[in-house]
Amino acid sequence: MSTRPAPALPSLTLLPDPPRDRVDMQQSTQVASAIVVLRDHFYHRLGRTDALVNGDGYLCRNPGEARRSPHPDCIVALNLPIPPERIEDEANGYTISEIGQPPDFVLEIASGTTGARDYSTKRDLYAALGVREYWRFDHTGGRYHEVPLAGDVLIGESYEPLPIHREPDGTQWGYSPVLDLELCWVERHLRFRDPVTKEFLPTMAEERERREEVESRLDAVRTERDTVRVERDAARAERDAAQARSDAAESRREYAESRARELEEEIRRLRGQ
Repeated sequence: MSTRPAPALPSLTLLPDPPRDRVDMQQSTQVASAIVVLRDHFYHRLGRTDALVNGDGYLCRNPGEARRSPHPDCIVALNLPIPPERIEDEANGYTISEIGQPPDFVLEIASGTTGARDYSTKRDLYAALGVREYWRFDHTGGRYHEVPLAGDVLIGESYEPLPIHREPDGTQWGYSPVLDLELCWVERHLRFRDPVTKEFLPTMAEERERREEVESRLDAVRTERDTVRVERDAARAERDAAQARSDAAESRREYAESRARELEEEIRRLRGQ
């Protein structure tokens, strides 16, 4: 019985590095945090092997269009037909014609140099590329993007705004059907929140603090365990010593009783003579 060979995986074109805009530390920090948090969520918490979370590479329809294409801060692509690690290792970006589908989610973090394009020309570009959801976050509260947080969903060939809610403490949030998460503007920081539990996904710093706390508790438990072992061993040693003393006393008692009987027998024998 012959078996049909597996289809060859498509080759991926190595895209050029995009130009580097003027460094905005707030933007860089927010981008790095978003990518790490989403990778941890999809790769480790959900165990998705068909998901890609990446950023800062060209997003283009064909390789020849790369230098005329945007390079989003963060993209998420789900249900990929090829291993996501191949895209990360080989492509240096995301080429729709080679991968076979556009990314499902794009996020842009505001900066002074890119803010105006994020909610104007890029919005049209991502719609034309077929990106299902396009989100924008402005840590300044709206100086670069006009609003702190905005999200769009692709309806037909154009975007329609997703609802953004405001809480009494100033937190603004919107629900992403693609991610099944809430994106939140919280005190100038972008946070992702579980829509059911309303718990924030941990940031890098929170994950580190949580790990250190767990390690500290583990060290305390290990110390307590070692202390109990020492006390147990001491108690066993004391018990064994007490048993040894008891055995020795019992031996002395038995010897004394035996000796007494011998002497009593000797006395009776002497009296009978």
